[in-house]
Amino acid sequence: MTASLISRELRDAVSTATCRAMRNAELYLPPDVTSAIRQASLRETNPVAKRELENILENIRRAEECSLPLCQDTGIPVIYLTVPPEIPLCEDLFEGVRDGIRMATGCVPLRPNVVDPLTRGNSNDNTGEGMPSIHIRPGKELAVTVLPKGAGAENMSRIAMLLPTGGHLIRKFVAETMLLAGGRPCPPVILGVGIGGSFDQAASMAKEALLLPVDRMDPFEQELCDTVNRLGIGPMGLGGDTTALAVKVKKAGCHTASLPVAVNVQCWASRRATGVIDL
Repeated sequence: MTASLISRELRDAVSTATCRAMRNAELYLPPDVTSAIRQASLRETNPVAKRELENILENIRRAEECSLPLCQDTGIPVIYLTVPPEIPLCEDLFEGVRDGIRMATGCVPLRPNVVDPLTRGNSNDNTGEGMPSIHIRPGKELAVTVLPKGAGAENMSRIAMLLPTGGHLIRKFVAETMLLAGGRPCPPVILGVGIGGSFDQAASMAKEALLLPVDRMDPFEQELCDTVNRLGIGPMGLGGDTTALAVKVKKAGCHTASLPVAVNVQCWASRRATGVIDL
């Protein structure tokens, strides 16, 4: 097989996997997220909040039943590629992802959300300069993970360079971020928190934390989640016991004189899906 045919095969395989993963993410909520919402509904003591959680579960059921996106804001595509050593890191990988997003825009369908940041001109296919956002990691197999990110939650995200004086400032910043957000990110939310690294690394880790399972939290994550839930914002901002379904943390070493902290807010429709690419 010639190099050009291998290149075409790689691009097509990545494109197909990306389109399929986007469709799965938009239509089917991950089981751990659905389970967290169901458990929150069973625990909820506020009648209005309980009804809102039941409405969300009905929304999930109807989306799957009717093969329709879970939310009208189908988000912007954030992509994570794992690439094994035998696959060359080449432009065909990136072009395959772009092709897949264009395909998904038409067949899922996805709302055309991507615009130029200055002119606001719409590409109409969810691609454009620097889009989709593609992150590359080494791995044992070639796989694509998609994380569609809606604006309502994304707009409430924050980053800060805190004084390196301990965890109490982190807890305060996370709670303050949700307090400022209120009902705008369609709670109950999942919060991805990046701690340490550099300014850009903290933000990247916060988003990657949203890929972690939400059915378990370590003691620090649970403490942050409990702090947020004590705010009483509740489902859709109408009050209740559950403001956050989970808080997930990723961390990295940082400079002795700094403490970067980022909070990436995700709505209840915490969509993600992975497709393995066989060549």
